[in-house]
Amino acid sequence: MYFKDIAGQTVVKQQLLDAFKKQRIPHAMLFSGPEGNGKLGLAIAFARYIACKNRTENDACGTCPSCVKFNKLEHPDMHFVFPVVKKKGKQGISDEFVEEWRSYIIGSHYVSINGWMLQIDAENKQPIIYTEESESIVKKANTKSYEGGYKFMIIYYPERMHLSCANKLLKLIEEPPDKTLFILVSENSDQLLTTILSRCQIINIPRIADEELKTALLESEDIEDSRADEVVRLAGGNFVKARELISQSEENRANLEYFIRLMRQAYGRDIVSLKQWTEEMASSGRENQKNFLNFTQRLIRENFILNLKQEDLNYMSAEERNFSVKFSPFVNERNVIKIYEELDLAQRHIEQNVHGKMVFFDLCLKMIMLLKS
Repeated sequence: MYFKDIAGQTVVKQQLLDAFKKQRIPHAMLFSGPEGNGKLGLAIAFARYIACKNRTENDACGTCPSCVKFNKLEHPDMHFVFPVVKKKGKQGISDEFVEEWRSYIIGSHYVSINGWMLQIDAENKQPIIYTEESESIVKKANTKSYEGGYKFMIIYYPERMHLSCANKLLKLIEEPPDKTLFILVSENSDQLLTTILSRCQIINIPRIADEELKTALLESEDIEDSRADEVVRLAGGNFVKARELISQSEENRANLEYFIRLMRQAYGRDIVSLKQWTEEMASSGRENQKNFLNFTQRLIRENFILNLKQEDLNYMSAEERNFSVKFSPFVNERNVIKIYEELDLAQRHIEQNVHGKMVFFDLCLKMIMLLKS
């Protein structure tokens, strides 16, 4: 990945280039920002630029031996750490999944934790960076650079790092070996230990601006101008979401179907059907459950805005809108806050591994009451 591959983010790119040219590269950086804004790609592009032997003013050359290795993400001085799940015969460290990781990253400049979980078939398991990973990180950081330059340790989703692993890395991140750069790539930096945050230079990376996202989509996707405008409006600066909208992924359609069934059956007080809905949702896997709850929170917000007749603030696909035109009057000032609270509570319970059937049947009962408010 090169700087040129990342849509927009001109200010951030210049900030990184200036840091290198002025020889003010910190020992640890935190790239923080929302999903789909290209922050992981920027981290790799920055590492490539530093390692490049024939760099230009604004990007790596792409042809030197270092760049050739970066093309395959096989540079011996670039190491990745990312959340994984323990499987039979595996200890649960990143090196055991490095081939899957390379395949996933090379396939797209924009990634998501959910996409990565699908890549490794995580099923119902919660991906984390296990305690065992700390030993591997310390060993790599203290190994001499293969090519005599910088060593890079790129940690994706450090908020999933086990507490004991994070604590073991504090000293290393604060005082790493010479020419060792830690780049943490986070979407929820408020979940990191304050002792980790205090040791990093924080680079806040914003959502992709709408015009820049549109330009990137028109260049990379088979899409008409009018469709690009619709996708950009719905994507909210998230390239991952934009691609999902273009492909009309099965996940989006499934979430909408689940949403429609829940709301119709709750309004009709159809307990038998709601019980069946609960069993289906409970068996879908925790990542799918969390995705559905995120989707539902967004659609509740959109229905409330539609009910207020604020068209300029409304962001729904045509399929979502077809259902919401009639449903939106049931999401109003009397119940919208309480619905949000119940959805948020359900999400927290799922993240805490509470039994899915209990969480979702309770949610169904709450919806029966709230939609009649």
